[in-house]
Amino acid sequence: MQTSDAKKTMKVDIGIEENARKEIAAGLSRLLADTYTLYLKTHNFHWNVTGPMFQTLHLMFETQYTELALAVDLIAERIRALGFPAPATYIEFSQLTSIQETPGVPKAQEMIRLLVEGQEAVARTARSIFPVADQVNDEPTADLLTQRLQVHEKTAWMLRSLLEE
Repeated sequence: MQTSDAKKTMKVDIGIEENARKEIAAGLSRLLADTYTLYLKTHNFHWNVTGPMFQTLHLMFETQYTELALAVDLIAERIRALGFPAPATYIEFSQLTSIQETPGVPKAQEMIRLLVEGQEAVARTARSIFPVADQVNDEPTADLLTQRLQVHEKTAWMLRSLLEE
């Protein structure tokens, strides 16, 4: 039999005040939503790409969506470590993301352009979380954000290079 004390959640005491943890978790929730939305878009394009660059793009998109799938777990776990629930439904993600859905199946070049925009959007979201994380010396979040920025900026550059004539 459980006592009422066993049902209570233990207080999070990691050296960051609750309000700051809440603000960081909210930013990370937006990052999670952007990352998951970009994952879905990239996976969609992997399945549906056609044209002369099919093989190259099919494999590139697979590498990218696989990396994004791993990233959502890291971001969600950081939110949990801060003491807050991670958003995990389409409804929550659609309310939190800055990335627009793409209706239909665009041509390959448009897919690339849309993925550049998505990668850059995730980078902007990640960058927006730094001020509060830095203010309270939240190095684990800052490290996660730095890693995410490196991936998204590099991926955007690689995709952008495919659009050059």
